[in-house]
Parts: sequence; C-alpha cells; structure tokens
Amino acid sequence: MAVEFTFEEAGTAPLVVDRVYRGGPSLSMEPLHAMFQCGIGGGFRYKRRADGSLRYVVLFTTENDPDWPDRLDMQTGLFVYYGDNRRPGELHETKRRGNSILRDAFTSLQTGERRGIPPFFVFTRGPKGHDVVFRGLAAPGAATGSPMEHLVAVWKIGNGQRFQNYRSLFTVLRAGTIPRRWVDDLLRDGDPLENAPDVWRLWVSKGTYTALSATRSVAHRSREEQLPRDGLQRRLIETILEAYKDDSVGFERFAAEFFQMTESNVETYELTRPWRDGGRDALGLYRIGHLGDSIDVEFALEAKCYSMGHSVGVREVSRLISRLRHRQFGVLVTTSYVHDQAYREIKDDLHPVLVICGRDIADGLVDNGFNTPDSVQQLVADIGRYAY
Repeated sequence: MAVEFTFEEAGTAPLVVDRVYRGGPSLSMEPLHAMFQCGIGGGFRYKRRADGSLRYVVLFTTENDPDWPDRLDMQTGLFVYYGDNRRPGELHETKRRGNSILRDAFTSLQTGERRGIPPFFVFTRGPKGHDVVFRGLAAPGAATGSPMEHLVAVWKIGNGQRFQNYRSLFTVLRAGTIPRRWVDDLLRDGDPLENAPDVWRLWVSKGTYTALSATRSVAHRSREEQLPRDGLQRRLIETILEAYKDDSVGFERFAAEFFQMTESNVETYELTRPWRDGGRDALGLYRIGHLGDSIDVEFALEAKCYSMGHSVGVREVSRLISRLRHRQFGVLVTTSYVHDQAYREIKDDLHPVLVICGRDIADGLVDNGFNTPDSVQQLVADIGRYAY
C-alpha cells in the first residue's frame, strides 16, 4: 500500500489511516474536495442528501490553534474536537452549521437513533501545503466517561464578550483501511451500510465502540516527546521558569495546583515543610470510585523547576520512589524532562510514578484556557495570592 497518494489519485484511493493525501499548488487542488466532493476550507466538510440528512461529515483540524486545542490520543483512539463558533455569536448560527451538526449527532446518540448519524472522517494537516493526513473513521461519544461530558458547551471571551462553543468527544474506530466503494456509496445515495467497515456497522446496530487504540512500542517517552512541541508551548514553560527561578517552594505549590486543576479526582493536597520534605514536596488524596462508594488513595508529589535542557535524573527519581509508602503513588512534575535511564527504570520496574513533564504542563495549561504568557503569569499570581 502506498505511503502517500497523489492529488490525481485522491478521488479513487481508499482511506488508509495515517496516509498522506497530497494537495496541489492552489487551494482549488485541496485533496478533500477531490475525495469527498465537498466544500473547500474550514473544519466541517459534508454533503447532504435531497431530504437534508447528512451523507457523511469530514472533520479537519490543524491541531495548532491554542484557543481550540483539538487533540487525537493515538493510544486510546479518543478525539477531542471543538465546534465552529469561534467568535462572539449564537452557538448554533455558524456559517457552516458545524455546531448544529454536533448537536444533532449527539442528540441522536442519546436517543439511540444511531442510524441517523453520519460517519465522521477525521483528517489533520499534512507535511506541507494543502496536504492532509487521514486519521480514521470516528463515531460520536465514547465507551468511557459520562455521556453528559461527551458534548459540552464551553465559555470563551472574545472582543470583551462572552460566548459559547462546543467541545465534543469522538472515538476513532478500529478500521485501518476504508474501502473506496463505501465512500462512493455515501456519495451516490447507495446503501450506507452494505460496504461499511464491520466496526461501523457494529456501532450503528449495537452502539459498541471498537477503538483504534495503540500500545506504545517503548513504554517511556523520549526527550523530544516530553519537551514542548512548538514555540507557543515553549513560551508558556519559559514564563513558568521565569516566575519561579528564585522560588522553588512557589513552584511546588504551582505543581500541586496544576495536578489538581488537570485531575478532577484530586481531593486535597498539603505542601510538606521545605526542610523536612523527605523527597516529597506535597502529599494529597486521589479519589477512586463514585459518590456512592469510593476510596481515597494517597499520593506524594515531587516538583522540579528545571530548565528545558536540564533533565530529572536517576538520583531525583530514586529519591521519590524510596519515600513512597505502602499504597501510595508518586507524581513527578517537571518543566523539563526525565532522563532516559530514570524513565526506563520507572517503567521497567513498574514503579507507581506518574510523570508530568514540560509538554504535559503546556498541554494542560492550553486545555484549561491558559494559552498565552500573560494568562500564565496571571495564573501564577493568583496561585501566589491564595497560598497564604
């Protein structure tokens, strides 16, 4: 199977996960238009039948908008996608009606009317120009989490006005290759299930999510995977480094607050005294279970405010591990990265230690709306104010 398809091949090629579909030199030669006979440009591309129902929906993302951080988790197959109301205005009155598409799909999902839900094809930006990469066939919702959280209207501020946009959750299904004949069926009003992948028919008939999950070939992340992925993320981490360059205790509180902000099950935490921390900067409780029956598990957190060129080594990791008590787990938070040898020992020896590195911090900040250096500075100031 080809690693990539040319623009000339796009209209007849199958959809193969992670394959590149080349575009031409102009916007009119965008491959998605050739593949799906849909509009050019925008995040939502689709085609309707004569009765107004949708044949299919193409979701396109550049994955580099800090205000709307679309994200595909290749390990779980879960895909977070934001709607198209990206400036002050009514939630559903958007130019391409993308939010209306999300609302109707998730409403049908809740009422069990899955046959009325169109297939969603996920694409991301390719290596250059108008190239795109196919990421998979997606169904709205997921087997995990509360259905109430699968489509949520989130608030934003733009031009001094508050407005809402959707945050949706999809599951990329385990279909490595989508036959072209199914796409042709959808385009020509053929039977929408006859040539569909088995996982799509299973989801339509029973609501079963068969996710395209993938196990990492190497259990620990590389240095490059732990450090900021782009210039914006680097600036966010640099803002934190500057704020806490002479205040290690302040960073310990920031690290604990960040963990609580990004993990809703963190119940409480308490910083340890800096001269008697014993390898733990904070101790806290993490709740597992539901309101009717749950247990609290204690965690010990260690925070390292290191420059991005300074790794957390074996000595620091061993110190945290040696201080973990029975039934505790460790959380290592660093603005930098964990050295390969230390990270390998954590994974190979099955130590209960969660690593939150520089990229994780940047991702968590952006996901929670802190996507500029100024907003991160304000967060730091707010944490400092209510610390005492």
